Amino acid sequence: MFEAAKGHRGHYELPVAGSLSSYPPAELDAALRVDVRVLGDLLGEVLRQQAGPEVYDTVERIRKQGKALRESDASERDPALGELYAIVEALPLEIVGDVARAFSLFLTLANIAEQRHKVRDRRTAQMRAARGAVVEPRLDSCSDAIAKMIAAGIDPTRVHEIASAQHVEFVLTAHPTQVVRRTLLQRYNRIADSLRSGDRKDLTPDEQDAVRSQLRRDISTVWHTDELHRSRPTPTDEVRGGLAVLEQSLWHAVPRFLRRFDSALQSQTGRGLPIDASPVRFGSWMGGDRDGNPNVTAKVTREAVFLCRWTAAKLLHDEVDALCQELSMDTATDALRERAGTDREPYRTLLRRERAQLAETLRKIEHELDAVQSGRAEPPSLDPPASTAQSLLDALMLTRSSLIETGQQVIAEGRLLDLIRRVHCFGLHMVRIDIRQESGRHTNVLDEVTRYLELGAYSDWDEAKRQEFLIAELGSKRPLIPEDMPATKEVREVLDTFRMLAVLPRESLGAYVISMAHQPSDVLAVELLQKEARIAKPLRVVPLFETISDLQASHEVVASLLDLPWYRARIGGSVEIMIGYSDSSKDGGRLAAAWELYQAQERLVELCRSRAVHLTLFHGRGGSIGRGGGPTHIAIRSQPAGSIDGALRVTEQGEMIQWKFGTPDIAVRSLELYSTATMEATLTPPAAPSPEFRTRMDALAARAMAAYRGVTREASFVPYFHVATPGIELGSLQIGSRPARRKSGNGLSGLRAIPWIFAWTQTRLLLPAWLGIETAVQEALDEGRLTELREMAASWPFFQSTLSLLELALAKADEGIAARYDALLTPPELAEIGGGLRARLAQMRSVLLEVLGQDELLETDPTLQRSLQLRRAYLDPINLIQAELLRRQRDADDAELQDALLATVNGIAAGLKNTG
Repeated sequence: MFEAAKGHRGHYELPVAGSLSSYPPAELDAALRVDVRVLGDLLGEVLRQQAGPEVYDTVERIRKQGKALRESDASERDPALGELYAIVEALPLEIVGDVARAFSLFLTLANIAEQRHKVRDRRTAQMRAARGAVVEPRLDSCSDAIAKMIAAGIDPTRVHEIASAQHVEFVLTAHPTQVVRRTLLQRYNRIADSLRSGDRKDLTPDEQDAVRSQLRRDISTVWHTDELHRSRPTPTDEVRGGLAVLEQSLWHAVPRFLRRFDSALQSQTGRGLPIDASPVRFGSWMGGDRDGNPNVTAKVTREAVFLCRWTAAKLLHDEVDALCQELSMDTATDALRERAGTDREPYRTLLRRERAQLAETLRKIEHELDAVQSGRAEPPSLDPPASTAQSLLDALMLTRSSLIETGQQVIAEGRLLDLIRRVHCFGLHMVRIDIRQESGRHTNVLDEVTRYLELGAYSDWDEAKRQEFLIAELGSKRPLIPEDMPATKEVREVLDTFRMLAVLPRESLGAYVISMAHQPSDVLAVELLQKEARIAKPLRVVPLFETISDLQASHEVVASLLDLPWYRARIGGSVEIMIGYSDSSKDGGRLAAAWELYQAQERLVELCRSRAVHLTLFHGRGGSIGRGGGPTHIAIRSQPAGSIDGALRVTEQGEMIQWKFGTPDIAVRSLELYSTATMEATLTPPAAPSPEFRTRMDALAARAMAAYRGVTREASFVPYFHVATPGIELGSLQIGSRPARRKSGNGLSGLRAIPWIFAWTQTRLLLPAWLGIETAVQEALDEGRLTELREMAASWPFFQSTLSLLELALAKADEGIAARYDALLTPPELAEIGGGLRARLAQMRSVLLEVLGQDELLETDPTLQRSLQLRRAYLDPINLIQAELLRRQRDADDAELQDALLATVNGIAAGLKNTG
């Protein structure tokens, strides 16, 4: 990692010559290794010069022992692990934080290099294909995917139709375990930019030195930048973080992606993408998700809306200003001259007018923000903005048609086209903010109302009586809730939120999501509260089904709603349903949750098809496998037939936003991955599983859930979780604005799914990803069903995906590391639980390899296998440092120890490429 730094003063250059397009795969891998080595060398220089020889030498000792541990065979692993821990145990307090940060930063730098390598690999494939080489079709290529579908016999006209109407919406959400500060994310992007510069083959020696010097400066800056949130981020901080990604990356990536999509359609179907098509859009829960987060108030949502609108208006203003500079021509159509009111530079005249309107809009938004931030009680202005997305589009489209009609199409297809497409995607709102609230909060509101009006206690009514009351009130012309009704603080906040929604710009708002939805009345209650708030254009109301039992009943709930004439008239032939991956996995285990999610989708698809209602499924997926995460293409293609019908809505959370959208190059790749997978799932849906496969899956899921609950519902399990993992300490770190628990109490049910998974990920046990499955698969093997399981894996995308994700999780898990946490942190009376869990993990690995017919994990993906294996030399030491720090912290609460502990949290998250 660092040893080359001692004497290395060479140029930053790749060990191959010639054009990038000439790289064979082996040399591409070599380019990645060079990037990692250069970054490691530079980090070593920074450590020696700025952290001191003691830190540098200690890091080198630990690294070398970590490498020895990685290279040891099974019989030598425990002694090697003991030797590594002996070094860690002896770390003095004054350097332990720097040592942890060194390993954490190296793993982060390796991730940056790997992300850059994905872009390099993609560009190489494109360039080789352009030169006539035979290149394997890529999942992240619109052109390859469209060509594949047409080659499979799909009519090009149909492909064009689906592509033009496709709607994929990414809903960006804050993450209670997002560990990296925004300041550092921006610096990491600069390092990625320098790596990109280093790929150029025409760099002079001086230019190569300049790249290396810039990398050294950036790494040094990161080293001296505090990586800790010294105060807990506010919801507004999280909004600003999401906007940074939108402004710095996605604003640039979207038009690039649309150009590639358009070009692929044009070349493969003969028709390009319609100019008003917007196959990708963006929503947000940042500033709108109040479920379990008392910090998100009506005031916060108002501020979030106007921060988003300010960002959009500023970006549009600057783009229109650039167009004013570019379009200096006088040649124009009569229509444009008439609109501009001049023959002299008519394009500039017209666009300057639009720029002035945007400037006025910015001033109005700034007034709104000042009112919110200063605490003034004035409501949002109901005056229309000086500029609207439609008025701007009208001017831009007139400009474009004039350029085309006067023979200047090459100009029309440049910056102007990109801006038109940005307006269609981002509008003047940037993102549409969803509101999310837990169903019980609405029940509490209506309970207080009915009690105050002496109508009874709404919370005590059965479902039939609730529906009868709600439907009657929805049809009534009189208001229900008196303006002067006394209310508790919690009820007042809910009512304030609805009243705020009534005066916010409608195009800035998305859906109203009801978490923990159980009954039709949960949906009708929100509809009534919208009516009472006099929301002119009510938000669509989206029930979120999260637990195993709610998923099982979801189609019955939706069927009951569709039976109501009022509801059918309200939805207008289209309904959106959200399904939750996190809580269902925490409730019943990964396998049972995945199967229930699959079947719930099937039932909802069939129900809506039978009622002639268009269904959009909103997937609440996280980054980790225990929360529905995993490779994008696999996840989408494994959904049941009909569940992705040209439309997909999906959450992107926390650090996954950075992994997928943090730089324009990576963002373009991610947008293509999602778009191609959505097209394929729509046009070539997987076949339904056979009855035999369903029967086997029913048995596997039931047995896995029973085993999972048998462990997690034991009285001693939650106390074990609290001592054997950093779960409690994670709750005290200043990571996110949302509390780690939904409610008070120490039970598993009150703990949020995200920190639950985060804690197990940190200890390398990754329990939520596999617990219970080992028992189910072992019993199937004992019954002689190996051939059947292999047939399921070979021919059913859902089961294939389940095993692939399980394999990836197990490749990251490590019983030896988990055992060290137990040895240091767990009291003797709970030690047996940890031993049993590690035995189950070993069993899981054994039975999975038997089903896959492999000798080792990731055997069919040697690149990923090698990447994870190389990381172990840096990941294992930082795990041991964390375990030791937890032991010390619990013996003596020390601020310095807490700082070092967070460094290990960052490092493990970087090493495993996810938190929760």
